[in-house]
This record gives sequence, C-alpha cells and structure tokens, in this order.
Amino acid sequence: MPFSERFHTIAAWTEIALAAVTFLSLLFIVAPYGRHTRAGWGPTMSQKLGWVVMESPAFFGFAALFVLGAHAREPVPIALASMWLVHYGQRTFVFPALIRARDKRTPVSIVATAFGFNILNAIVCAPSASSFDVKTASWLGDPRFIAGALMFVVGFVGNVVSDEQLRRLRKPGDSTYKIPRGGLFELVSSPNYLCEILEWSGWALASWSLGGLAFAVYTFANLAPRARSNHAWYLSTFPDYPARRRALIPFVW
Repeated sequence: MPFSERFHTIAAWTEIALAAVTFLSLLFIVAPYGRHTRAGWGPTMSQKLGWVVMESPAFFGFAALFVLGAHAREPVPIALASMWLVHYGQRTFVFPALIRARDKRTPVSIVATAFGFNILNAIVCAPSASSFDVKTASWLGDPRFIAGALMFVVGFVGNVVSDEQLRRLRKPGDSTYKIPRGGLFELVSSPNYLCEILEWSGWALASWSLGGLAFAVYTFANLAPRARSNHAWYLSTFPDYPARRRALIPFVW
C-alpha cells in the first residue's frame, strides 16, 4: 500500500468533514446537471463522456489500490470489492451507454469535482477493504455482513430499476420531462437516490469500517439535498404531481 494507515484515517475523516460541507452547500445551491442544468457554470462537455470520466476513478482507482492490499486475495475483501466493482462497473460503462439524449451537455466543473471526489473515495475505501479494516473469513457469517450485503443488493437492484423507469418515460429523441409512475416512484420522488443510499449504507455495515462509514455519510450528504431539489422541481413543474409522495424517505420526508 503506497500510504500509511494514519494517512488513510486522515483521508476518511476528511471525507466525513467534506460531507458536512457538501450537505450545507447543496441546501442552498442546486448542482447544474440533469433537470437542473443551466447556463453560467463554465464550459460543458458531452454528458455521456462526462459520466465515464468522472466515475472512472471509482472503478479503476479502487481496483488498483485494492490489489495492492496485503489481504486482497482473502474472502471478505474479495466480497466487498465485488460489490463495489459491480456498482461502479454499471455506473461507469453501462449507465452512460444507456443515456438516450445524445446532445445533452454537463458542466466540466461538475465532472472535475466528481472526478476529484472519486479519487479521494477510492483512497478511503479500497485500502479499508484490503489493508486496514480486514476481517477473517468467519465475518461472512456475521449478521452485520449478511444484513449489509442484503442491503447492498436490494439497493443496487432498486437503483438500476428506478433508472430504467426514468429512461422509459422518454421515447428516442424525446427530451421532455414527465411524471414517473410505478414502483418506488409511488412513494418518493427520487427512489434511485434512496436505493443508492441503501447500497452504501449496506456496504458500510458489511465492511464495518471507517472507510465504509465515511462513504455512506457522504452519499447521504450529497443525495439527500438533491432529492429535496428534485421534489421541489416536480411540485413546481407539474400541478397534478401526486401529493402523497415524499422527497426521499417514504411516508416521512
């Protein structure tokens, strides 16, 4: 491993501190991508390419740092890495390929910020999984690992299904927004975010590590304000938007 456990701990707490800053910032500033895209945020690039670029450190960086760990070939680290790489393989390569709007643009500043965060997150989570917070094979039977892995799988499937539901709202070439229906969309406006939070909370539980906790905290800090903004956007855009839906947490908020 190219850095010490002390450096890793500092990086993890830095991510947690960054989560607090991100959460407070996003309560007042809506990041300009997706339905919230707007001018004034500098140069833009293809949204498809932007997704690949900004997510690539989470896939390649994690993999590179993970294999450097002394315990990378042991069962628990392999299980944790498999979960991680399945998610980010889908997010880096499959999700961008399925984006239908070919001419959609995203600010380079957003891509650069996400790219930088994913480098930090790989530094935090990969060594945690294969070097510094490693559990023995018996951990695979621990209720915390089992519950966490189940949370991850349910969250991953829900995330992918919700994204597909959003894609199906539009025919090829159609760029108009519609009210999503069915599944978890009947309960919340952003089930994809809810499921992603569930995923990384599950990974944190399964890994039982400071690195996993840091990423779970940051995921909530980043996506909860975004869900709030999406919900407000739906309410202001569609007069007939279902009143019973909540922003992120069913029946609560």
